[in-house]
Amino acid sequence: MNKKIKAVMMAGGFGTRIQPLTHSMPKPMLPICNIPMMEHTMRKLVDIGITEIVVLLYFKPEIIKNHFGDGSRIGVKLEYVLPEEDLGTAGAVGAAREFLDTTFIIVSGDLVSDFDFEKIIDHHYKTESKLTITLTSVENPLQFGVVIADENGKIEKFLEKPSWGEVFSDTINTGIYVIEPEILDYIPTEDNFDFAKDLFPLLMSEGIDLMSYDARGYWRDVGNPDSYREVYGDIFKQKIKVAFPGKKIEYPDGVLYLGEESEIDPSVEIIDTVIIGSHVQIGKNVRLHNVSIGDNVVIQPETKIRNSVLWHDIIIGKKCVFDNSIICNDTHIDDMVTAKAGVILAEGCDVGKLAVFDQDITVWPHKTIEAASIVNKNVIWGNKYKNSIFEDGRVTGKSNVEISCEMACQLAEAFAAHLPLGSTVIVGRDHSKSARMLKRAFLGGLLSGGVNIVDLKAMPPAVLRHNLGIKKELVAGIYFRQNVFDPTGVEFTFFSEEGLRIDGNMAKSVEKAFFQQDYRRVDYDKIGRIEENYIHHLNECITYKKAVKEAIDHKIIKKNGFRVAIDLMYGGTKDIFPEIISELQIENIILNSYTDYHKMANMAHVEKKSKDDISAIVKNLKFNIGFLMYPNGQQLGIVGDDGEVLGRIKGLFVVLSLLNLEAKEKEKKLNVFLPTWAPDLTDELFENLVIERGKYANFKADKVKKYDLVATIDGNFAFTEFSLHRDAMYASLKIMEMLSRHQVTISDISKQFERFYYNHIEVECSQAQKGKMMKRFFQEAKDKKSCTTDGVKIWENETDWILMIPDQVRDLLHLYVQAKDKNSGEALAARYEANIKEWM
Repeated sequence: MNKKIKAVMMAGGFGTRIQPLTHSMPKPMLPICNIPMMEHTMRKLVDIGITEIVVLLYFKPEIIKNHFGDGSRIGVKLEYVLPEEDLGTAGAVGAAREFLDTTFIIVSGDLVSDFDFEKIIDHHYKTESKLTITLTSVENPLQFGVVIADENGKIEKFLEKPSWGEVFSDTINTGIYVIEPEILDYIPTEDNFDFAKDLFPLLMSEGIDLMSYDARGYWRDVGNPDSYREVYGDIFKQKIKVAFPGKKIEYPDGVLYLGEESEIDPSVEIIDTVIIGSHVQIGKNVRLHNVSIGDNVVIQPETKIRNSVLWHDIIIGKKCVFDNSIICNDTHIDDMVTAKAGVILAEGCDVGKLAVFDQDITVWPHKTIEAASIVNKNVIWGNKYKNSIFEDGRVTGKSNVEISCEMACQLAEAFAAHLPLGSTVIVGRDHSKSARMLKRAFLGGLLSGGVNIVDLKAMPPAVLRHNLGIKKELVAGIYFRQNVFDPTGVEFTFFSEEGLRIDGNMAKSVEKAFFQQDYRRVDYDKIGRIEENYIHHLNECITYKKAVKEAIDHKIIKKNGFRVAIDLMYGGTKDIFPEIISELQIENIILNSYTDYHKMANMAHVEKKSKDDISAIVKNLKFNIGFLMYPNGQQLGIVGDDGEVLGRIKGLFVVLSLLNLEAKEKEKKLNVFLPTWAPDLTDELFENLVIERGKYANFKADKVKKYDLVATIDGNFAFTEFSLHRDAMYASLKIMEMLSRHQVTISDISKQFERFYYNHIEVECSQAQKGKMMKRFFQEAKDKKSCTTDGVKIWENETDWILMIPDQVRDLLHLYVQAKDKNSGEALAARYEANIKEWM
């Protein structure tokens, strides 16, 4: 290969079909013999002389960036491209056009192959092609694009993922392309655009020949857990040769590739091929037969493992038996555990002594298998669902995986059993497909329990909760939404007749009915009914808008010529907030007041762009304020009149400062409730506020009404003069009203804010260790000022403190640190992180 060409590596997929292996890493980073899958391919590209690779990212991009850095470790220059939304396969390549000024080869990061890339490129030049598609033959072409080429290699026909009735060839598109840069002119810059569905038909219609190269050798698309297993089977059978890290050591019955600083007892039996990473300890009389083992793994005596893959940071006890298994990171397995016919243990699992797994069991992340359990079905609900489905009145999980339609229906039946027969609940959702699907399944369960339903369809939760709180005929509410920052996650929130989340007692009662399947299934003539016509949707909106107009002094906002820029971030507030602010006659610019599923799938980039856009508008057009209204309609980001995007602590400071001015004008103290972890260094500035910190749990309406503001440090504000719950729409208007009334600006208030150190740190800690950590913190708090309202809070002096709260669900401890300055804050955090490590 004489000409300089570049490579493009596709590494942005979600890896949905291969879950739970991709729970916390992108699919291209799955280890193949202790080296990420895409690194094997990268090294093959480097071996043929490619010096520049463009990596297309999307899902968990930081993991890939952190591993490869600038590429110098493997002898290549890397450029990373992260589209702001899902642009499709060709669209993602188009987003990298600034780096693609010469011929380039495209390779997927989630395949394993020994194809000769140099021969593919040479064939491309030989045929003077503008675009060459690499083909190969497979036994089952159904999941791939089937292709027919003529005797000269010109593509004549192709079909994406056919049925058996449509299969016209066993020759498939491998997704490896060689392309000339002028082809990029046919790819739009912002639209979702796919190679097979869009680009190839377009090029053929334009008379551009698509040429093929028929590759021979090994090729496997690693699309699901079975194919991941099969890759290892093929490696152990020597159907494909890959690079094995480590020192090669011959044994009587096999070969061991041993990493650095690993200790292998002389009695260990090595059969066929065994790969062992660094810092591994293998005990006496262990038998390993076709096994790949990662770093920091301990295998205790007399354990037998065959045809299996172990990732990193794993402990396996004595006398265990594993065959055809995948064991992911941070898993602990006690003695005498047996899985003779295939098991997948996802990351962070704890398996008790004498547990037995039946054939082909999958255990999802962070699950606990109790001692002596016989596991005969997949374990999706784990620790947090063993004793509790609910967390703070919510049920959360992976859509269609942890929360299926069947589960949604059964949960609704359990909830309906605790509501009066013939009563009415109100339900709503966001615009996501997951929320729509699961809401429909849920409604069936309510109806079967004799409960009537007012279905608002797509509606901000603030509107649902407002109407629930004022309409006596409604006894409860449920809202369904997609996780803002994880499009695979979904959340059901259950509300009482007051519009507040259901309390712990109600949640436990529903859980009990769910697990015991103690449902109330009524006779046919008592089945509930659904009211879902547009009039209901309209009436609830009108009721909410009327209440807002009556509560907000919009005349003072208008009188002051207030101008505001708001990004609705594609969320549900688009259906109501633009009308409210226009009817209040407040001059405004509103961005992204429509639904876009592709962009919402990458909310981190939406958030960044929103901050940049609103900041620029406010600063350049001299607006008074800007807001980011997150899709859930509850969280609010604030941009000052000088274009500063306020951090979470400064945002809270501004709102408290405005409320302090309100209290001063009214000549009375106003009450504020904040979480225990909220900073308190600025409290002395708010002489007209009574600020209480505590744990917000099981609050009833009477208690919430004692406060004028209930807030968090994450942009959630509940002004109880209007509602008892978080409402970003009302909060934005209230902030504008207070700014107008007191003739102040955000920038004026910000100048009073003295910077201090505040940080939230997550420290890994197993469920079993959490009690011990609480005890240690209690001991540490002895003879110091401390508080145990929520976790353990320890003051080092008048200003500096640390708060430790165990996570209710995940294997984590939350550390919140406040200090007068950065140096003392970082030192305090480091000391307690070191203590926790020592205590464990």
